[in-house]
Amino acid sequence: MISRDPLRDPLAKARNWGSAKSGAEHFIWQRITAVALALLTPWLVWLVITLMPADYATVRATLANPVHGVLMISFLVALFWHLRMGLQVVIDDYVHRHGLNVVVQLLVLFACSLGALASIVAVGRIVLSA
Repeated sequence: MISRDPLRDPLAKARNWGSAKSGAEHFIWQRITAVALALLTPWLVWLVITLMPADYATVRATLANPVHGVLMISFLVALFWHLRMGLQVVIDDYVHRHGLNVVVQLLVLFACSLGALASIVAVGRIVLSA
């Protein structure tokens, strides 16, 4: 009998494991967030350097500008999303016990979600209080 998928691992054939069909989507989204971070990081570095000698009121007024607020929120969303996907790959590669893998994945998901939400709320308060 000729195999229909010559590229499948023989062990996967024996165990009847196939592709989870989500690797390409994960790969694409990780690259999209990486590009977003690559485009937004120079803006953030420029903003931080220009605001280094400024006082608190100036920094707050600058972040209250809708353009800077939207860019900052975009940076934070891309950052935490990219972080979660990167940690997911590391956990999948190095945590082999299924139960522990699930628990650690959930902890990473909750931590990244909480970090993103807290950051977005903080920037939103600055932008909306101006």
